[in-house]
Order: sequence, then C-alpha cells, then structure tokens
Amino acid sequence: MKLHIIGAGPGAPDLITVKGAQLLQEADAIFYTDSLVNGELIERYRKPEAEVFHTAGMHLEEMVEAMLEKLRQGKKVVRIHTGDPSVYGATLEQIALLKKQGVEIEIVPGVSSVFAAAAAVQAELTVPDLTQTVILTRAEGRTPVPEKEKLEELAKHHCTLALFLSATLTKKVTKALKDAGWSDDTPVIIVYKATWPDQKIVYSTVGTLDEDMRENGIRKHALILAGWALDTAIIERDYRSKLYDKTFTHGYRRGV
Repeated sequence: MKLHIIGAGPGAPDLITVKGAQLLQEADAIFYTDSLVNGELIERYRKPEAEVFHTAGMHLEEMVEAMLEKLRQGKKVVRIHTGDPSVYGATLEQIALLKKQGVEIEIVPGVSSVFAAAAAVQAELTVPDLTQTVILTRAEGRTPVPEKEKLEELAKHHCTLALFLSATLTKKVTKALKDAGWSDDTPVIIVYKATWPDQKIVYSTVGTLDEDMRENGIRKHALILAGWALDTAIIERDYRSKLYDKTFTHGYRRGV
C-alpha cells in the first residue's frame, strides 16, 4: 500500500508541480482539506470517476482510517496539502499512523505560500548586504511554540520574517517585533490568499500592522512578510550581489 502526499501549491491550479498533477490525474481516491486547497485544482485534474473526500471536518483518526480503507481496496490514493507539505502541513502525525499499518509514503513537494507571496510583491527575501536569512515561523496562539522560538527572540536577528498562521495575532506580532528592537516604520506586507483570484496585498509597517489587518478584514489565509527586504523603495538602493559583479572572479567567470 502506498499513499502519495502532494503539495498543492499556494492556490492557483497551475502552480501544482507536474508530478503532483500527474498523480492527481491517476488517483482513484482524493483526500484534501477543502477549507485550504482550491477546489478548482481538484476538478481540473481529477478523473471523472475518482472519489473525492473533503477532510476539513474530519479528525486525524477518522481521516487516516478512510484513507486506509481505500488503500486496502487497492485504490490509488492521494492526500493533497496546501502549499508545501513540509511547512505547517500536519503530515507527521498522519505518516506515523499510516506507517504503523504498513503504508509506504511518497511526498511530492509544492510551492509554499511564502514564495508565492514574495513573488506577488516582487520581493527578494535575501538582499545582499542587508539580510541573508529568512525565518519561517508563527506567532504563539492556542498552540504554543518552544520557549527558544518565541517571536521576540527570533526577531532579534533583524532578518526577513515570514509569519504563517498569525492573521488573528497581529497585536502579539507587533509587540514582539517592537520588543526585539524593530522600529515602527519597518516594512510589513500582508498577502491574503496568494495566487487566488481574490488575492489581496496590503502594504503596512510594524506600527500599523494590526490596524491595517482590521481595516482590510483579514482574519485568515494570510502570509505576513516583515523586514527591510520588503521596503518598496529597495530597488532605488544600491544593493548588489557578488555573483554578477564584473570585478568578482568565480568558477565560471574571471573578473575584470
């Protein structure tokens, strides 16, 4: 028995990988979180006779048992996750239960919303001489984060931050960033439903983040990017990489 866990990408149906789309086309049974994954993706690629299971209302054991039932029937089963399954995908707990039942797992990566959001705002998250680090994290809500990974501690690096699952926690985000020494005018960009037809981009700052989120009615499905790499005027500044510097010698070109 083999289960394919596929990253659906951020939302747009054409941003699934070729391999992911091929497996989806071949599937006899498709399980996907209908509150997160674009249903148009499923309808575009599935074969007409494939069974489709919406898992937003299922608990873990219920979902795993349903997948096992189809696998035991000899069906080709795929589990579709939003974005990339390795980031906040809750895949580990599914894999643990499935492997206990002898199920082989294959994971097909997908385009994460963090990269879809960066593309939407045409941002380079790692800017030479400014920041070379991106931290993917979330604010602490009902689910705790490890003590050493509190947002205030991570923000002390003053690198680019990508915040998942934090749209309802913007007051906490603002406080954590300020406590870490971020100024009120530090750029923040909120990307709601990146690559979906109703995508919305809100340009904000650390000081106005909470107000801007409320004014735009954004409470979920948002990726928050923060840091000076998100400065909308950054293209006017003279940040240059060594890679294309004509005076820089590397393995493929001699500097002049």
